[in-house]
Amino acid sequence: MDDFWKKSFEIKALQKFLNDPKEQYDVVIAEWLYTELGAGVSTVFKCPLIWSSSMDPHTTVLSLIHEHLNPAYTFDHMSVDYSFTFSQRIYQLWDSLSMMYFKWVNNAKQNEDFKDIYESILTKRGQQVPHYDEVRYNASLMLGNSDITTGDGIALPQNYKHIGGYHIKDVVEPLPKDMQEIMDKAEHGVIYFSMGSNLKSAHIPNSVKKELLQVFSELKQTVIWKFEETMPNVPKNVYMVPWAPQQSILAHANIVLFITHGGLLSILETLRFGVPIIGIPFFADQYLNVNRAVAKGFAKRLDFDENAPKSLRIAIKEILDDPSYHQRAKELSTAFNDRMVPPGKELVHWVEHVVKTGGAPHLRSAALHVSWYKKLYLDLISIILLGIVGLIVVLRYTLSTLSASIRISKKKVM
Repeated sequence: MDDFWKKSFEIKALQKFLNDPKEQYDVVIAEWLYTELGAGVSTVFKCPLIWSSSMDPHTTVLSLIHEHLNPAYTFDHMSVDYSFTFSQRIYQLWDSLSMMYFKWVNNAKQNEDFKDIYESILTKRGQQVPHYDEVRYNASLMLGNSDITTGDGIALPQNYKHIGGYHIKDVVEPLPKDMQEIMDKAEHGVIYFSMGSNLKSAHIPNSVKKELLQVFSELKQTVIWKFEETMPNVPKNVYMVPWAPQQSILAHANIVLFITHGGLLSILETLRFGVPIIGIPFFADQYLNVNRAVAKGFAKRLDFDENAPKSLRIAIKEILDDPSYHQRAKELSTAFNDRMVPPGKELVHWVEHVVKTGGAPHLRSAALHVSWYKKLYLDLISIILLGIVGLIVVLRYTLSTLSASIRISKKKVM
């Protein structure tokens, strides 16, 4: 990812933009994606930095504005499980330590990359190149594409702000006329099936496609399948579309189920409109997203393998026959939508707040200025242990001296 950032800074238009002294900005919003090199842009323009995170809050991003989370009760964003068994706690601890080690090892390279990217730009502007840590840990705020209803109730610093759902329109756009008619006429409801933009229909084996069509043909519900190809012998209740207005579909009164890959944007939209899901994750944070949805009671999880069609048939029946999934989705939707202001307006408010307050220093966590050994009280514990050891040595010496003195006195008496 660091190499990607370096390559992107070689783009002529970006170089021209960064090297133009006339360009001035009030704030820089940089997305964290396994590198912090984007933070240097705020140094170029001498303005506050706001981090943006596309996932639920996790220890790697929070360490940029606060400190590492305790792995005993928080999950890594790439975790495929969602339980705190003894073995899972060992895994979470190991994963956390591994990520810390990776960052420590990668720091030297990132320092060099930071200097390579920004040194000439800053020199032309008459600025010195600051230390990399001074830049990446100097953020005023972090905007997280997350919501408490999708994640866990963990303690967060004052300058982490949930803005999950900001991409969802306040007023849902109307459906295309043909799709509106399909959904309106769905007497038994509509099942929407989309695996996002990453998994194309061409990536699904033909045998699995045929089995899925067979499963859908057995349903009395109407199925809308986001599918980029054409297939022969499509059942009458199945409509394949290369593109679908997902938010508008999920907002329709006749939607009864959403089959999804479990991307965070889809999960947020699901909660916005209160629709139960069947999650079929296949990479990155999708496993954790779906596992959380299952734990919260509005989802079933399947694995994407040769048994997926058979498992899907069972999962669809379970969700449609058990009203608790739909009820739980509606309960969480109420919690998701019960806000003082929409997430888009909150996003704008906090960005403006950072600009107005000169970087919002009053929101920053004091944890950034405390060494790791001080956070663990290792210095104090060391002093206490040294004191105890010293006391033991003194007592042993005193008792030994006293004992020797008594023995000498007894010999003299004899």
